[in-house]
Formats: sequence, structure tokens, C-alpha cells
Amino acid sequence: MQRKTSRTKAFSPDPKAPDRVCDHPDCNEPAGYRAPKGRTHLRDYYWFCLEHVRQYNAGWDYYKGMTPGQIEAQLRADTSWQRPTWKLGSIGGGAKPDFTINDLHDPHDLLREFRHKSPPKAPQPPLAEPLRKALATLDLEWPLSFDDVKIKYRLLARRHHPDANKGDPQAEERFKAIGTAYMTLKTHFTTLTQKARAQG
Repeated sequence: MQRKTSRTKAFSPDPKAPDRVCDHPDCNEPAGYRAPKGRTHLRDYYWFCLEHVRQYNAGWDYYKGMTPGQIEAQLRADTSWQRPTWKLGSIGGGAKPDFTINDLHDPHDLLREFRHKSPPKAPQPPLAEPLRKALATLDLEWPLSFDDVKIKYRLLARRHHPDANKGDPQAEERFKAIGTAYMTLKTHFTTLTQKARAQG
């Protein structure tokens, strides 16, 4: 006795396909196969018949319209599933953990001999107003590295890019503000690097 399988056979139409005809011009075949409309509309689909979805897929180019630099940045981001990364041995791109042994829950006082008072944090010099505004726009706190800035900028730029928010004027204004904040911080870090080189 052969077991029946509920798995859909290869090239079978999508069982959830709408009752409509193929989106290809001059084709009246049933549309049983979906294909994304573009890189920025991966959840918005055309519906084709089998012949035309094969043609569409054969000509599909995810990176169409992107510069070599944009393609390289996309590939690097995809290797980590669009998540921020940092060098091995560092935490959050170089940031130190903001807790101490005194913060551990120790009801039996087993860590008594290891406890000590945390050294006071050195006061941070006041930041100029443009830097404070830029950090607030990117939702960042000082101190940080320029790598932290770049990671946060890429994340926010993708989220608020006009192509991903069709017809939303607020997203466009937010995208512009993010770009301005990034350039402000980039200029600041460039100046710091130049001063360090001049002194060294």
C-alpha cells in the first residue's frame, strides 16, 4: 500500500492562487504562479501562468539598477541577515558592558569576596549642539565609534527610504534628516582622525 503525500508536486499551481488570468499581456491562461514585482516590493506579486512565470524568472535581476558599490553593500549585509556585526572579541563594536559584579543577584552573598566598588565614570566633555542633534536623530548615545554610526545609519536608511515608503512624505523627511545627521557625525569623526594623525 502506497502512502499518499500532501506535498505539492513540482510546477503545480499555487493552491492559494487567486481566481484570475495571467498578468502577461495577451495571455488568458489561468494564473497559478506568483512572482515579486521588484526588489523593493518582494511581497507584492504578479500572477502568471507556468510558461510566463518561467520567462519572468529567467529575466529576473534582483540587483538591477544598483551601482557596484550598492551591490557590494547589499551582499555584505545579506551575509549577516541584515544584522549588525563587529569584530570577534569585542562587544557591540567595542562598547564595554555597562554592568558590574555588583549588579548580579546574589541572595546568599557567595560573591562577597569579589565585590568591590565600581570606579566612578570619568565625566564626558559636553557635545556641541549639532552633534547632540545628530545623535538624537540616529537614536545613538556618546561615546561611540564611527562603525556604530554606519551600522545605525544603514539600518535607518533602509527603513525610511522613499522606495520602501511609497507616498509617505514623513518617511521622506525622516530619510533626509537621517542623511544629514550621518554626514554631521562623519565630518566630526574625520576631524578627530586628522587631529590624531597630526599629533602622532
